[in-house]
Amino acid sequence: MALPHQKQSLRCLNKPLGLVALLALMILQSCKHEKKIYTSECDIGKNFKTISFKQLMDSLDDYDQQYIEISGKYKEDKGVSALVCDSLFASVSDGNALWVDFSQDCPLYLSGTRQGLFEYSDGDFTRINNKSVTLRGVIVLRNKGKKDRYKATIERVSLVKL
Repeated sequence: MALPHQKQSLRCLNKPLGLVALLALMILQSCKHEKKIYTSECDIGKNFKTISFKQLMDSLDDYDQQYIEISGKYKEDKGVSALVCDSLFASVSDGNALWVDFSQDCPLYLSGTRQGLFEYSDGDFTRINNKSVTLRGVIVLRNKGKKDRYKATIERVSLVKL
């Protein structure tokens, strides 16, 4: 007789736990943030090759003047506008970074709006520092960024996906 009683008490425990788990899942889903995509009309019609950060750094010479799409972590500070590998230990100072040259010639707007990436909106600027981003642009080896500290530059940035 003890065995059926145990099953019944376990069944009762599962309902509250199941409800808590379901509630937690619903809360997590509501916290999921929507991706923001900023685009420019620069380089429409160009074919962008999607490449990993490591692959690009390992074979930079092959990508000079090539249009690419790459993901990484964006770092900004005084005199810093860089894309680094999206790992925990990557930094601008390790030499494996790209200078990111946002150009006024290629203004970036939130898809479906005229809200610019660098415009003041909703009481704040769009924060991209230390965020994972995807960028589209052209790789330029001769431009090593500020103080020639970078391996190359990604210029004519025409897409920023946050």
